[in-house]
Amino acid sequence: MARKNYLFTSESVSEGHPDKVCDRISDEVVDLFFSRGAAAGIDPYQIRVACETLATTNRVVIAGEVRGPEISKAEIEDVARKAIKDIGYEQDGFHWKNAEVEVLLHAQSADIAQGVDAAGNKDEGAGDQGIMFGYACRETPDLMPAPLQYAQKILHALAQARHSGAEPKLGPDAKSQVTVRYEDGKPVGVSQIVVSHQHVDENLSSGDVRAIVEPFVRKALPDGWIDASTIWHINPTGKFFIGGPDGDCGLTGRKIIVDTYGGAAPHGGGAFSGKDPTKVDRSAAYAARYLAKNVVAAGLADRCTLQLSYAIGVAEPLSIYADLHGTGQVDEGKLEQVLMQAMKLSPRGIREHLQLNRPIYARTSSYGHFGRQPDADGGFSWERTDLADKLKAYF
Repeated sequence: MARKNYLFTSESVSEGHPDKVCDRISDEVVDLFFSRGAAAGIDPYQIRVACETLATTNRVVIAGEVRGPEISKAEIEDVARKAIKDIGYEQDGFHWKNAEVEVLLHAQSADIAQGVDAAGNKDEGAGDQGIMFGYACRETPDLMPAPLQYAQKILHALAQARHSGAEPKLGPDAKSQVTVRYEDGKPVGVSQIVVSHQHVDENLSSGDVRAIVEPFVRKALPDGWIDASTIWHINPTGKFFIGGPDGDCGLTGRKIIVDTYGGAAPHGGGAFSGKDPTKVDRSAAYAARYLAKNVVAAGLADRCTLQLSYAIGVAEPLSIYADLHGTGQVDEGKLEQVLMQAMKLSPRGIREHLQLNRPIYARTSSYGHFGRQPDADGGFSWERTDLADKLKAYF
């Protein structure tokens, strides 16, 4: 029997967090290869990118494997600098103009390529083995777990205020954490709120920062969720002036729980950023979220967890598993069969259905890959609920 009354906590980090700076740069490289490839008339199914970034005090290292259009190291460096500038880093220890950027990208392994590429009667295979999860629930309008959705929303609102100039005393680096109180299985309030936010005025106190961020926190959370018993922790160390990669080394792919469901659902272990969609760590996780969201949107369940598994070089998934957590209106075994019919889950099938061969990835690098609104140009296509009616028709 599932617990009905409990506390659950999720955290988020801003676009200026050191790991998110690296995710952004890596995804900008993916977008560059797709946009430049399209301009050169290169088949997007032939583009390969596996890009990792490290950032520390005034130093950025970009490494990995690529295939596609000819792109110079200078162009990669320029993309990285523009990303850092857009995030807002112009501090002594990490500056978009002054940081040293080293580019170490090289050609994709021929051994991997021969397994992944389509050839003759062989369809495009998965770029690696692994397991991927998708999840959806009715806790928020976007069918996401409430603790993560609101932790993301707080930081996104603060970032918008910083970029607009409305809150010039805030720096790019920030973290949030929300502890949600559940009663009878539903989120009803917040017991603890944590916000650690970098500030550009070294003399600001924790109280000063709270005065800035508290209105944004209150606006981000549903009415009535904050009350007199809610405990606040705003810059609990007392000072957060040194931030970003100058304060803490960053790496691509270290915020996989922030990127997904905040710990409310399983995670297969693979990161997303810096990877083209042959890498099922990314594309199959998007497909699993898409299917789970459509299951819930169709009214087939209030909660849905899906697992997919793949082998490198093999086109079709090895398995699919559905768990409706006792909320289902349909048989889970039949649902698994229906989902395999409703969407082709090979890497090529996922890319085609969700239209992933586009420069749509940099925008995913902060504030979550899920629970976002689909964009007109195909970004966040996995957040559509256009499959719901088709799923209902099977039952």
